[in-house]
Amino acid sequence: MRQHLSTLATALCVLGFSCHAHAQTEIQWWHSMGGALGEWVNDLAKDFNASQTQYKVVPTFKGSYDESMTAAIAAFRSGNAPHILQVFEVGTATMMASKGAIVPVGKVMADAGVKFDPAAYVPAVAGYYTAPNGQMLSFPFNSSTPVFHYNKDAFKAAGLDPENPPKTWPEVALAAGKLKASGHKCPFTTSWISWTQLESFSAWHNTEFATKGNGMRGIDARLTFNTPLHVRHIENLANMSKTGLFVYKGRGNAADAVFVSGECAMMTGSSALYGNIKRNSKFAAGIGTLPYYPDVAGAPQNTVIGGASLWVMSGKKADEYKGVAQFFAHLSKPSEAAKSHQRTGYLPVTVESFKLTDSSGFYKQNPGTDVSVTQMIRKTTDKSRGIRLGNFVQIRTINDEELEQVWAGKKSAKEALDAAVTRGNEQLERFQKANQGKM
Repeated sequence: MRQHLSTLATALCVLGFSCHAHAQTEIQWWHSMGGALGEWVNDLAKDFNASQTQYKVVPTFKGSYDESMTAAIAAFRSGNAPHILQVFEVGTATMMASKGAIVPVGKVMADAGVKFDPAAYVPAVAGYYTAPNGQMLSFPFNSSTPVFHYNKDAFKAAGLDPENPPKTWPEVALAAGKLKASGHKCPFTTSWISWTQLESFSAWHNTEFATKGNGMRGIDARLTFNTPLHVRHIENLANMSKTGLFVYKGRGNAADAVFVSGECAMMTGSSALYGNIKRNSKFAAGIGTLPYYPDVAGAPQNTVIGGASLWVMSGKKADEYKGVAQFFAHLSKPSEAAKSHQRTGYLPVTVESFKLTDSSGFYKQNPGTDVSVTQMIRKTTDKSRGIRLGNFVQIRTINDEELEQVWAGKKSAKEALDAAVTRGNEQLERFQKANQGKM
C-alpha cells in the first residue's frame, strides 16, 4: 500500500502538482487595484511566491478602497480578517485608532527578525505612516502624488509648445483657451478634486489645510481651507467652468478615463495614472508639475502623498507574520521597488530604488516620470508634511458635495468652502470624541 502511495505521489509530481514536503503557509492580501494595477499586484505576489517555497501570498481584489476597508472591518469582527489590507491614505487616522485590529509593521518585522530600517524609505512617505513615537505603523506601498497630465498632440494642434506645459494657474487658463479655440470640448479636468484642488493645493502653496499641522499633531485638529487664497482658486475654477475651459467629470478618479481616451486635453490627477496612459492612450502624453499661483510667497512648496499603504491585521499565527515580513522585505528590495515605480508611476518606496531608477537612465528616456519624486522630496514644512485627519473619507465626500454646488452655479466659492469647513469640522469633533485617549 505504501509503495502504491509513493508511486501516486511521484506521478502527481510529474504532472506538475506541488511536491513540497509541507504545505505552504498562505498569506491573504486584500487590495483595491483594478485593471493594469491589478495585474501589477498579481505579478508582485507571483514573483514573491516563485522566490521561495515556504509562503504563498494570495492577492484578492475587494473593490474600491472604501469597500475593501469596510469588508476588512466586518471580517475582523467575525474573525476572518486578511493578513494584509491595503488602505488608502485618508484611512490612516482610522487605522491608527483601531489599536486592537492592527499590528504595527515595525513590530511585525522585528518579531520576525527581518532587517527593517525606516530611514531607507522616502522620508515624505515613511513619515506619513509613522506614529508620534517613531514606530512605523504600516508598510509604504503605492504612494502617489498629484501631477499635471497633458496631451502633447492636442497642444501641437492648438499651437502650444508640447514640451512646455503650463506651470502656473494663469498659464493653465490661457492654454485651456487655446485648446478650446482649436476645437477641444474639454480643455481641462481633474480627478480626486479634494485631493488635488484643496489638500495638495494647500501644501503646494505652503498654506494650512487644517490646524495641528494638518492633523499630524493631534486629533483635535480643525479645517481651515476657506482662506482668501482657497476662495480665489475655487472662484477661478468656477469661472473656467462657466466658459467651458474646465469640465468637471465626477468624483474620485472618474476623470482618468476621459483623459486617457483623449476627450480631455489637460488634467490634474495621480502620478499613478502613468501606467494606464502609457498602455492605453493613442496620443503622446506629457507630465508637468502641479500648477501654482506665482504671487503666493513660498509656492511651490511640496505636494502630499496619496495612494495607500499595507496594514497588518491582528490575530494571526507567528509563522504567518513571518511570511508577511518576508513579503515586505521582498517588496523593499531596490530592484523590486524600482521596477514597481517604473511600471506604475507610483513613487519609489525607498531612496535606493529612486537612485537605481535614476542611474538606469529611466527618467531621461521617459521625460516627466521624475516629476512626482521631485515634487515630494522638497523640504517639507509644518503646513506641507501631509494631512492626517479622522473621518477623512466623509470629509472628502462633503468637499465633493459642496464643490459640485459651485460648478452647478448654486453656491459661490466662499459659501461652499465655508459650508465644507463647518460640516467637516463636525466630522472631526465626532472622531475626536470617539477616539480621545486611543491615539
